[in-house]
Amino acid sequence: MEHTHTHEHTKAVINRLSRAIGHLESVKKMVEEGKDCSEVLIQLAAVKSAVNNTGKLILKDHIEHCIVHAIENDDKEAIEQLSVAIDRFMK
Repeated sequence: MEHTHTHEHTKAVINRLSRAIGHLESVKKMVEEGKDCSEVLIQLAAVKSAVNNTGKLILKDHIEHCIVHAIENDDKEAIEQLSVAIDRFMK
């Protein structure tokens, strides 16, 4: 069941994504300028971590709101979709 909604952490998620996008743009510039590969890899790791942590925050909100609602309404499809999303997120 598709639905639009906001969660407790929506503003934090948007802020984190904005920072990650800015950081990734900086990494792109590093590559364009021929910066040291080791430094680029370190910065990419930081971007990856930022994106993963943002995903964890979205997952937390999803479980606390959508999945609780799905359980209360016996929405097995939403729970199955969560399982698929976790599998894809963890790859």
